[in-house]
Amino acid sequence: MARYRNSLPQLSGDFFLTDGGLETTLIFHEGLDLPEFAAYDLMRHDEGYETLLNYYRTYAALARTYDVGFILESPTWRTNPDWGTKIGDSNETLAEMNRKAIALLRAVRNEYENDTTPMVISGCIGPRGDGYNPASIMTEAEAERYHAHQIETFSDTDADMVAAITMTHVEEAIGITRAAQAAGMPVAISFTVETDGRLPSGQTLKDAIEQVDAATGNAPAYYMINCAHPTHFEDALAAGAAWTGRIRGLRANASCLSHAELDEAEELDEGNPHELGLQHRTLLDRLGHINVLGGCCGTDHRHVEAICQACV
Repeated sequence: MARYRNSLPQLSGDFFLTDGGLETTLIFHEGLDLPEFAAYDLMRHDEGYETLLNYYRTYAALARTYDVGFILESPTWRTNPDWGTKIGDSNETLAEMNRKAIALLRAVRNEYENDTTPMVISGCIGPRGDGYNPASIMTEAEAERYHAHQIETFSDTDADMVAAITMTHVEEAIGITRAAQAAGMPVAISFTVETDGRLPSGQTLKDAIEQVDAATGNAPAYYMINCAHPTHFEDALAAGAAWTGRIRGLRANASCLSHAELDEAEELDEGNPHELGLQHRTLLDRLGHINVLGGCCGTDHRHVEAICQACV
């Protein structure tokens, strides 16, 4: 049974951590092969399941150490039909993997949650296309139909919410939001941006957020930014602008390289965890309402702890 679906504790303004770059950690630090960048593939066997369990335990323990909340984001960024087809999975198998992922997170929550560290379970929704450069732009209706099955699957589990991570264009974000509304699931929308602070579609963050809110009646619980370095979006977040108040979370990359450069990189750029923490502190000094912090590509528990130490 979902614990926080009707009252997400991160909306209170208390500080919440989430994890770092799951896929880059598994590939570059654990030496694992993830077909199509799909972490859910590990849940097919006991060894992979334990690897994921230990990954989340590391971050859950970190949140308990600092007495902050934690958002458990499921390893299901690629668990949607087009990517599943590339790997050879049916819709039935994908649904099973989505349910298994939430059960894994429930086990972590049962082990680590306490009165000072509430743990929210979030079903991760990834883009239909490439998270850096979508090959095509769906209509809002197409996106709603495409993502509805995964969201409906999450609604029948202990997931408290869903989060659309690395959204590249506003139509997909609107479709996901509407599918979440239909399923009775709170939803967070996380856009990615290029080095100029704009979405890969070319739209500004301001226009994207305002368009989603206008089309859905302000339905997203909040917005996030992920898969970009703070230097890419800091100038786009004008302090005091009303639309920035809708942004509650940041999951930044360790590297300041562009998406195109990261796509070509053969080695992991881990950046500087301490510097990344200070950059988040600067952002929070301007935008104090942001209270959900984690990492994306190239980050691991060291980066998330440095962010926590700088910001809590």
